[in-house]
Amino acid sequence: MPRSRTLGSITVTALSDGEGPFFQPRGEAFPGAIQAHWAAADRLDPSAVTADGRWWLRFRAFAVRAGDGPVTLVDAGIGPADSLAASWAPVPGRLPAELAAAGIDPADVRTVVLTHLHTDHVGWAGALFPNADHLVQRAELDALELFHPELPARLLGPLRAAGRLRVVDGETPLAPGVRLLHTPGHTPGHQSVLIEADDERLLITGDLLVHAIQLVAPELAYAHEVDPDEARHARTTLLATLSP
Repeated sequence: MPRSRTLGSITVTALSDGEGPFFQPRGEAFPGAIQAHWAAADRLDPSAVTADGRWWLRFRAFAVRAGDGPVTLVDAGIGPADSLAASWAPVPGRLPAELAAAGIDPADVRTVVLTHLHTDHVGWAGALFPNADHLVQRAELDALELFHPELPARLLGPLRAAGRLRVVDGETPLAPGVRLLHTPGHTPGHQSVLIEADDERLLITGDLLVHAIQLVAPELAYAHEVDPDEARHARTTLLATLSP
């Protein structure tokens, strides 16, 4: 059963679409990290390291729902066997089964927030959620040359033709207590989702934070950030703002 957390009337459910070892040594993914950083990160999230010291990566999505209202899904995982992530991710993903286990009908998903357009975040977007608008920052669409070349034909074009691609600019309210934040750097239009209710806050970071080591040392750059300085600024500023 997927794990969930409730803030006021809002329930956030963590969904796993798949998991597996990262494709490169984790020291190459975070070249500025030292052993003390890794030791602290492994204590914080021991499930993210294998016995032989590799990064065990989980591909997640999050369902956000107020009461029994419509569902907002944040990210769409690695997708089916023929998805754009198939060349490197452990497809097929299991998001449809995870949604069923959480009691969520894909038809009840009315909003899909794509934190960014990397292939491991868009895999089930589109046809699985026929009633959902798909939200992307304009800055992300303006940088399509950075992403998989089949992305426009496979996903964005059909969504636009169906009137289900919603382009936003910067911070955007989604529902009472739920809003999008533009957190660029990993990609130009990367976005995160902040939930606030009953004096509690929960941040769905996308790849603003990709590993616990960036909680230990938020200034650490990730090798696959388009603009490491911008990502560092977004990460450190947001964490400082949200810290009690």
